[in-house]
Amino acid sequence: MNWTLEVVPVPVTDMDRAKEFYADKIGFKVDLDDEVAPGMRIIQLTPPGSRCSIAMLHGMPTAPGTREMTPGALQGLQLCVTDIEAAREELVARGVVVSPVRHVGASGWEDGKGETWNSFLTFEDPDGNGWVVQEAPSELSAR
Repeated sequence: MNWTLEVVPVPVTDMDRAKEFYADKIGFKVDLDDEVAPGMRIIQLTPPGSRCSIAMLHGMPTAPGTREMTPGALQGLQLCVTDIEAAREELVARGVVVSPVRHVGASGWEDGKGETWNSFLTFEDPDGNGWVVQEAPSELSAR
């Protein structure tokens, strides 16, 4: 049996502002923006090339056995790209506040690219949800 990660909920305070950020600034594709029942809205977006989406929910009951997340509580969700410098340039051009490219060195985090799998940048959405972008070898990007 396969277990696939398909949707990650992202807690936000303003659905329209978050949709604009993820679609226009980050470049995610809007898959769904629908009021599924009176007062219950779902916006689902997918990063280019990914099978896993993010979902922002308003008015939906929390799933049994789970707790509601506070906007800004999601930290460390990771995206992978094959060219970290190009990804950074694209995000900056779209108006996203992005960290410098960094790698883990002998004394901790150091500026600049590292070796394979060791180049990262970070950014936050308007609610403070924190994302990590990692450069991955291109032969693994299609998995």
